[in-house]
Amino acid sequence: MPWSWRYEKSDGTPVEAPGFGEETWTTQADAESWVGENWRGLLEAGVDQVSLLEDGRVEYGPMSLHPQGG
Repeated sequence: MPWSWRYEKSDGTPVEAPGFGEETWTTQADAESWVGENWRGLLEAGVDQVSLLEDGRVEYGPMSLHPQGG
């Protein structure tokens, strides 16, 4: 089953992230590694949170990309 990320604003509205296509991965671990490496770029592109999908079904999320604390 393909794994993918849905990019969202903080209110859950789906949003496109310029420079980031609709990629898919063959494993959950690969998808999670990718978002771990790219979350800053997604945040800069206007994405506030992401949800992980397995074959279109939400596995978990939304997960904020904003750093905690401050």
